[in-house]
Amino acid sequence: MNLKVGIVGLPNVGKSTLFNALLKKQVATAANYPFTTIEPNVGVVEVPDERLEKLKEVIDKSEGLAPGFKIIPAVVQFVDIAGLVKGAHKGEGLGNKFLSHIREVDAIVFVVRDFKSEDIINTGDNPKSDLEVLKAELLMKDLETLEKRLDTLERELKPLRPNDLKRQTLKVMENAKKLIGEGKWLVDELESEELAKIDELSLLSAKKIVVVVNSDESDLAKTAEIPGALRISAKLEEELAALSLNEQEDYLKELGIYESGLAKLAKRAYEVLGLETFLTAGSKEVRAWTIGKGSLAPKAAGVIHTDFERGFIAADVVPFDKFVQAGGWKGSRDSGFVKTIGKAEVMPEDMVVEFKFSV
Repeated sequence: MNLKVGIVGLPNVGKSTLFNALLKKQVATAANYPFTTIEPNVGVVEVPDERLEKLKEVIDKSEGLAPGFKIIPAVVQFVDIAGLVKGAHKGEGLGNKFLSHIREVDAIVFVVRDFKSEDIINTGDNPKSDLEVLKAELLMKDLETLEKRLDTLERELKPLRPNDLKRQTLKVMENAKKLIGEGKWLVDELESEELAKIDELSLLSAKKIVVVVNSDESDLAKTAEIPGALRISAKLEEELAALSLNEQEDYLKELGIYESGLAKLAKRAYEVLGLETFLTAGSKEVRAWTIGKGSLAPKAAGVIHTDFERGFIAADVVPFDKFVQAGGWKGSRDSGFVKTIGKAEVMPEDMVVEFKFSV
């Protein structure tokens, strides 16, 4: 499953600095003027997962590691999108180009500024009002999209078919227009079945969001004024990215912090999108795979390869902690920790999995 998350904010709030930290290298230009990032910078970022190193140790002891052995974590594709300004929905700034880039992502990270700097021009007011500006621009674009489609759909309706699918879609669209007019974010208001009926419109407010308050290092312990928001210091994260893992841990401990902002961001993205991972472990690699919560076992198999889903027979699953405790697959089977699940069963969370399939 390819997960794509867009980083969105007003100019000069630290989006590109955060992106640089995510990629652990300077791939985005962070400069003191609007629209530095004209084309979206895209990068694949590994999701921190301590379980993979433990699996490697277990496999090394139980089976031995093959030449070229790999640890492959789950990944998130982050997109650094150009700074938005008031009036973007009408084409101000980079306008429509900016908004089209957001349509392509699965979730949105809104970055708002709460750090002080005399060197970096502040293009906003305060975190709360800046977030409202960002959301309002996207809502206005959605309203424009809905009004155009409603006009077309009303002309397409056939009056003698009251249960026509188009009429059901029309009802959802009219409700969505009403909610947007009230300033409400659609993904928080509509049921998944309703959102599915208007999915083709790629509405921006149908996307899950994460709010990041880009703060001074000294304010990280403070509760963010915006409910549910993450406080992250993009500058600190960029500095951490230049250090080794051990040095990062030591530095964070000195600051009284025990998890990096980027790790929190990756976890929150998975949480809001309703995602989880399962694990595979063998002598060639240990790997984390991303699936939606509640996915059936064949669907999980299909994430590895479509042939696995088509030819799915069953899946052997072991809870991660039991797998480590037993020392691998043989020990797990000898201890009775392995459970076999079939086509109609949901893939449980935090499992080490081995699929059985026919070609």
